Amino acid sequence: MRELEGQGVIVTGASRGIGRAIALEAARRGANVGFSYLKNADKAKELARELEQLGVKALAFGQDAGDLKSAREMVNAVRAAFGRLDAVVNNAGLTRDKLLPMMSEEDWAEVVRVNLTGSFNFARAAVFPMMKARRGVILNISSVSGLTGIAGQVNYSAAKAGLFGMTKALAKEVGAFGIRVNALALGFIETDMTAALAPAQRQKALAAVPLGRFGQVGDVAPLAAFLLSDAAAYITGAVIRIDGGLAM
Repeated sequence: MRELEGQGVIVTGASRGIGRAIALEAARRGANVGFSYLKNADKAKELARELEQLGVKALAFGQDAGDLKSAREMVNAVRAAFGRLDAVVNNAGLTRDKLLPMMSEEDWAEVVRVNLTGSFNFARAAVFPMMKARRGVILNISSVSGLTGIAGQVNYSAAKAGLFGMTKALAKEVGAFGIRVNALALGFIETDMTAALAPAQRQKALAAVPLGRFGQVGDVAPLAAFLLSDAAAYITGAVIRIDGGLAM
């Protein structure tokens, strides 16, 4: 299926994990992909090669999602390279888990800056060209932590809950311009983040998932690509869980 043929797509935080899987899936469906990374230039070069081997254009951009100027520069670079911008996937994020009494002001500020303000930055930078084109998609990658709250993640839960509010409000603002805005609420997905869980934490987490397993990036990428496509043309303001039933 090449339902994204020739489109220009941005995926933030894509050098590994979920972002990487979404970038590759979009490319398989024909999209030219610009993606950001923060530190791992070698992984970024590797992904760019893989994308190009799929017959599409790729643009790697060393970028801090929390910086609006840098987000604007990336949006402009992608539009110049691909001739268009059709979709932005706000995936860049980080955690600094601590119980609130031990959480520093910096722990709070940095998680909110990257996870929530970073998504605002890219939406802000992309929405003007999308309004002129009268089409576009913004997909925010969030977490069930923002739906249910998770102890030790006050900062992360707050930022991810904020993404749900942002998704719905922005969907109402830009729907008249043919722009759709949706969010995915992810549960435990096998990534570097879940790999860092201690065995006891992992078992406790697994016990809370009705399907009895952690998700794979392959459980996320196809639905993300579907939401970018015209097959999802009547879906906006939606929060879709991919969590194995965790947040039921």
